Amino acid sequence: MDLQQTLYLIADELRSIATLGQYFATNPYEADRAHRSLQLAARIAALADEQPLEVIQAIFENEAWLRASPMMGVDAAVFNEKGEILLIKRHDNAHWAMPGGLVEVGETISEAVVRELWEEAGMKGEAKQVLGIFDGRLWQSRSKFHIMNFVYQVECQDLTPNIGTEALDARFFAPDQLPSPMHPGHDLRIPKSIEALKTGKAFIDPASAHDIELQNFQQNGDTLA
Repeated sequence: MDLQQTLYLIADELRSIATLGQYFATNPYEADRAHRSLQLAARIAALADEQPLEVIQAIFENEAWLRASPMMGVDAAVFNEKGEILLIKRHDNAHWAMPGGLVEVGETISEAVVRELWEEAGMKGEAKQVLGIFDGRLWQSRSKFHIMNFVYQVECQDLTPNIGTEALDARFFAPDQLPSPMHPGHDLRIPKSIEALKTGKAFIDPASAHDIELQNFQQNGDTLA
């Protein structure tokens, strides 16, 4: 992970801590410290970004950014009868990727993935199963915030793409012949998702309570064995 991406993720984590601090502040002093932490988060993000500090601060203090959890992204894994996977060429950078985007407030994750497929590839589909949940930090996503990517298998009756304004092209590719350049992270998520489809077991980033730092103050002195 390069310095720019590291700074973005540090800023996003500090922003999240500051947001919780503002929400749960019990006095003006705690609220002020939380606000100063939010300003520090903006300054860190500005070090990595091309926008002026004032612009970053306005974004961080906007109500839409008052969240305490990672953002949720979705990818639609659509396969044809040959086992080829649908990819779209993104309009913003001409990289190839699975159709997808961010989950919007007011919709389920499943609704988000079929909406994104329609918006980017012009295909109506049905979300069938989750193939994997990927932490963007671990799977080379390029993002200014901590994002979790949900990859869904989506089935379509009509497999003919009809691209709109968000994509330059849409085609099916054999999994071992993916085009270049691929959007960061997609070249890694696709093989894991195909493996999950074959095995019937969705991929998750492994974790164990014995491998992460857990707080004990709520356990009345008990510790994990």
